Amino acid sequence: MKAPMANIDTQKCATPSSVWRLRTDAWEYLGYAAKQLQGPTDPGGGEHAVEPGLLAEATRQLHVLAAVETYWAVPGKAHVLELAARIHEGDFAAALALIETVTRGFTRFRHELDAKLPDSGPDPDPAAEVPDAAVPAIADRRPRFEVLVIDDVSATVREELVAEMAGQRRDSDAFIYQINVVPSLEDAIIAVLLNPTIQACILRPGFGVAARHRPDDDLRRYLDNFLDPAIASHPPKARILALADKLKELRPELDLYLVADVSIEELAGLANRRFARLFRREESMELHLSLLGGVAARYKTPFFDAVQAHSRKPAAVFHALPVSRGGSVVNSRWIKDMGEFYGMNLLHAETSATSGGLDSLLEPRSTIRDAQVLAARAFGARRSYFVTNGTSTANKIVHQSILAPGDVVIADRNCHKSHHYALMLAGAQIAYVDAYPLNEYAFYGAVPLRTIKSMLLDYRRAGRLDQVKMVTLTNCTFDGIVYDVERVMAECLAIKPDLVFLWDEAWFAFAGFHPVYRRRTAMAAAAKLVADFKDPAYIAAAAAQRATLFDPETGEPADDEAWLSARLLPDPGAARLRVYATQSTHKTLTALRQGSMIHIFDQDFAQLNEVTFKAAYMTHTSTSPNYQILASLDIGRRQAELEGYELVQRQAYLALSVAQAVARHPLLKKYFRVLSTCDLIPEEFRETRRPMPLRDGIAAMDEAWRTDEFVMDPSRLTLHVGNTGVDGDTFKHKYLMDRHGIQVNKTSRNTVLFMTNIGTSRSAVAYLIDVLLKLAEHFEAERAEMSPHALAARDARVAGMAASPPPLPDFSRFAQRFRTDADTVDGDIRSAYFTTYKTGSCGYLMPGELHARVAAGDEVVSAGFVTPYPPGFPVLVPGQVFTRQILSFMEHLDTREIHGFDAELGYRVINEVPSPGS
Repeated sequence: MKAPMANIDTQKCATPSSVWRLRTDAWEYLGYAAKQLQGPTDPGGGEHAVEPGLLAEATRQLHVLAAVETYWAVPGKAHVLELAARIHEGDFAAALALIETVTRGFTRFRHELDAKLPDSGPDPDPAAEVPDAAVPAIADRRPRFEVLVIDDVSATVREELVAEMAGQRRDSDAFIYQINVVPSLEDAIIAVLLNPTIQACILRPGFGVAARHRPDDDLRRYLDNFLDPAIASHPPKARILALADKLKELRPELDLYLVADVSIEELAGLANRRFARLFRREESMELHLSLLGGVAARYKTPFFDAVQAHSRKPAAVFHALPVSRGGSVVNSRWIKDMGEFYGMNLLHAETSATSGGLDSLLEPRSTIRDAQVLAARAFGARRSYFVTNGTSTANKIVHQSILAPGDVVIADRNCHKSHHYALMLAGAQIAYVDAYPLNEYAFYGAVPLRTIKSMLLDYRRAGRLDQVKMVTLTNCTFDGIVYDVERVMAECLAIKPDLVFLWDEAWFAFAGFHPVYRRRTAMAAAAKLVADFKDPAYIAAAAAQRATLFDPETGEPADDEAWLSARLLPDPGAARLRVYATQSTHKTLTALRQGSMIHIFDQDFAQLNEVTFKAAYMTHTSTSPNYQILASLDIGRRQAELEGYELVQRQAYLALSVAQAVARHPLLKKYFRVLSTCDLIPEEFRETRRPMPLRDGIAAMDEAWRTDEFVMDPSRLTLHVGNTGVDGDTFKHKYLMDRHGIQVNKTSRNTVLFMTNIGTSRSAVAYLIDVLLKLAEHFEAERAEMSPHALAARDARVAGMAASPPPLPDFSRFAQRFRTDADTVDGDIRSAYFTTYKTGSCGYLMPGELHARVAAGDEVVSAGFVTPYPPGFPVLVPGQVFTRQILSFMEHLDTREIHGFDAELGYRVINEVPSPGS
């Protein structure tokens, strides 16, 4: 039998991204070691050989766990010390009992291994029989969490505190919690980083500053960057408030409570935004009820509860929807299998009624309204709206609510096609900006900030800056490239202080639930800028910069290069934060397909956009929304608030483990390579130089995400498959999906994109690594059997996959007839689109004919959207001019699917002159 995980790097034992795996693996290893050291259970089993060094390795694992379990109440450090004593005494049977108490808990409560307990009958091995009373009874299925107390107290006082809080528990409590006590501010920060089961913190004035034991190097660097170096000299009151602010910055969902003997009335005014409640020490019952109530507030799912209640009520259905209550299904002779497959709960929950607590999505007044308020709190928005037909519709709602015909929008050319259609419907003038190209891999990155600023300055120079209404960008991109959202908005607002921003975060809904990811979300960045605009130091710095950017005599702005080279600060007195984010909740959080949200942080929403937003929402929202999608959005928000931090940490680390496996295995790295930050983000956009920051720890990731213009989402893996000689699309279908059932979304000419998510398990990751190894072995065996001629052909294919294809085409330009003037680039995509409705206005040209026309200098204009899949970006939009570059790119594409191109007719183009009588 092979020992599980024979080595743990103690220097990385407290890295937040991997500590969950370390704990599980360490306990499982100790279980293995205890069984081996105990010897055979069969008396006649003969001699038992113990692996050399097993006891020493087990002792090392105990040291690691003793450091980690300090930050958990269950099983906690005391349990580890008791286990160490049993092992030291050689009582391996007792040690094994202590270990199995913990591993049973992992098995039953770890998310990827969650198994439902029987409805009746005692647990065959209840934890109460184990000496450690701190380990909860496994048979109790109430949700459980941990509460962190920050106070430097003696062991005796700690035991009294834990016992006092335990004494408040009642069988009727909806939840169970355990108390853990840490002595210092740094220990508190480490605990909330490492232990995702903490849902509440109790601050008591006696805590110190420095961690009791020195953190590992990674956490030490993180703490040094995260905390004010002068915090040790702060007076007690300021120290309490500073710790509260830092805990909220890390995990805003936590409930914070202050317990003190001093005059807490003096703190009330300062603390009311930070603490859920303030208590004197003798109010333990009120504190207990508040702890339960705080979690209950996040656990609440108003609409999901209403749907469940509706499904349980007897009803006679006299409205549309025959499937309601299963009426058209259960009595059918032909579709009973529908009920058997989907279950009666789904059918009983279906209705077209909006009474009885179910509320109306178009005019919410109760449960849907309450669910959306909770969503806004969870995602850091001022308002949130549910959308039941995907982020494509969410994008159309936002664009239509803000834009009028003639408004100029600066938009990423490679944004989702829904934006292009939405802008066409709104009648906006579109000024496309190009992302930097990754020609070697046949897809785009993101739009450099300098490009966006340059575009704004072009409009200012042309006297049209007042017409620029919105900037629309994708954060993060499909391939995982993430903007510095705060910086983009700040610098753009310095040029035009009333810009509206729409951030398409379809693939980034999870990001708000991790402290490093969160700062690059639209809602968090907007809140940060609002806070900055009130900071006297920021106000002074912005004023000083403006003095250098405008001529003091004429008031005219300095030359464009001065604006482009400076890191611009907006005028806090003029800038307004008008920020919208659309998120595909179903893509990265728990929700049924097409479940999306619109999050709004718009300081002028009530005055400028509320009426038009409601009208746009009515325009695009079905009057028969799917209630199950709405309920899933409600329940997905609950999960994100209560366990999102843990799940997001895990998804990032699991992706990293795949990347490391590919990089380390000699056969895997022969055929595959996971592209790094250095591959996908040019050096000019990075201040840091680490290829995979998370691999080097939370401090390295935090540094990159604070400083670099673009960063990579570590949960995305772009696997280069060029050395196999197989293109990405074939690799996806033939080798991954057809042979091994591995599903992926996106490929390019020589890459395949893998994404971990909050539902990804370790077993799924292990299966992926195993499949890649099998495929590498297949390609190796195939190569060994090839004839010289076949091998030469294969090597030529590999070389072709590695060679750069024709450069990705930049957006050419709109045809002159669809442009406002020659000095600016925006075009009227709506006019171009509807020109095609006129009889005789369009025709078709095959690629050869197009090449000849373009070579002759003709202006040939696209009549529609042309979008190859993959890579999935629109190469042509209505009104755009064909160029040699575009035609060359299309000619060399090896994709099987091109939307907007007819193989028999060719490309649809706008005729130069409409036919008479059209």
